[in-house]
Parts: sequence; C-alpha cells; structure tokens
Amino acid sequence: MPEVVTYLLLAGSAFLAGAINSVAGGGTLLTFPTLLGTGIADTVANATSTLALFPGSFAGSWAYRRELRSVRKFVLRMLPVSVVGGLIGSLLLVWFPSAFKVIVPWLILTAAVLFLIQPTLNRYVRMHQGEHGKVSTSVTVGVMAFQFLVAVYGGYFGAGIGILMLTALSFMHVGDIHHMNAVKTFLAAMINFVSVIVFIVDDLIRWDYAAVMCVSAIVGGYLGAHFGRKLPAVYIRWTVIVIGFGLAAYYFAKQ
Repeated sequence: MPEVVTYLLLAGSAFLAGAINSVAGGGTLLTFPTLLGTGIADTVANATSTLALFPGSFAGSWAYRRELRSVRKFVLRMLPVSVVGGLIGSLLLVWFPSAFKVIVPWLILTAAVLFLIQPTLNRYVRMHQGEHGKVSTSVTVGVMAFQFLVAVYGGYFGAGIGILMLTALSFMHVGDIHHMNAVKTFLAAMINFVSVIVFIVDDLIRWDYAAVMCVSAIVGGYLGAHFGRKLPAVYIRWTVIVIGFGLAAYYFAKQ
C-alpha cells in the first residue's frame, strides 16, 4: 500500500473515531483495525490507537470541569483504583504481548456487545441515578472493585469502558447524568494517561502514525460535537456495532 494512502486511511479513521467518540463512543473499533492493516504488531497498534485518541478524552474532561468540581471528593476516591488498574492493564499488555494477539477477537466482540446493550444499560442508569441519597459501605467497596477491573480492561484495550463505568456510577448517587458523564470521562482520561506513559516508556508507539491520527481525532471530535446533534446517535451507534461484530468475525476466522 502506498505510504500516502496509508496516512490518509489512518487520518480518516482517527477523524471518524474522534467524531464517534464525541457522540456515541467506540472509536477504538475504527482506529485499532486500521492500524493493524498497516502491518504493525498488535500491541503497537493498540498502543498507538490509545495515544491517538487520548487528547479527545482529556479535552472532554476539561469540558466537564464545572461538574467535576461538585463531585471532586468522589472523583478523588475513585482515582487511585483507576490509575492502579490502568497501570496493571497496560503492563499486562507489555509483559504478555503474545496473549494479546490471541484474545483480540474476544476484546473486539466484548466491546461490540457493550455497544449493542448500551440502551438497556442507559435505561438502568436513569432508573438508579439521583443527586442525593446514602450509599452503603458495601456498595461503595463493590463499585470501587468494579472500577478497578474496568481500569485493568481499559489499560489493556479499553473500548466500552465508559458504558461499564456509567452502569456502576448509577449506584453511587453522584448526581445527574451530566455529573456521571463528567466522572466517567475524567477517569477514562486518567486510565488512558497512565497507559500512554507505559506505552511510551516501552517504545510501543508508532510516532509518525500517532501524530497524524492525533490531529485528525481532535478535529473529528470537535466537529462531531458541533454537528453530531443534527445526526441521530442511533445511526452512529449501529454503525459501530456492525463494524465491531464484523471485525470480531474476521479476526476469529483469521485465527
């Protein structure tokens, strides 16, 4: 494949991923397989994809700074387990790269299933959300343990962690859906931040690809947030779902 075409495909996938993440989520399901198509190793593709989409997560956290201020105590409580879990997940990717190649189809399938059941989980979240109310210690510990597992998965692969976090946060009465989205976005950004550091230290980033994709993802994220309100999110979500299941089937068949 000509190098110019490769860069155009990577830029296009990152642009679409940034736009999709700003509306529905699931951008990793576009950038990761596109990077794999260039012939680089699975772990390098995953690491480069994480770095390429990280600026969007960070920008989203900044956009939610007002909501975050009102729930900062809860965020600080969840931050250590998120950072430690993300660190462990990214180290597992570095330490056991051969295992990652084997479970890639399962990771993609898991992400696709999460997006498929997202409306059901969203309804569940709305039923349990609230701005006030006491939360038992056992529920708090359970949510923190669940967040740790989500962070490990996020550090290792990451597609769909926002959906998982929103479901758990619905038990904690941290506020309305906007406050929960703020917490979810910030914690996801911190998980990605830790992962990116590990991937950089272990030289897993394909920098020329990452640079092009970062810029495209930022532009896509901005335009997606600006124009996404005019396009029904359900169409975008089903596009991600179809792509996810198709990719999972492809990689299962390839194995």
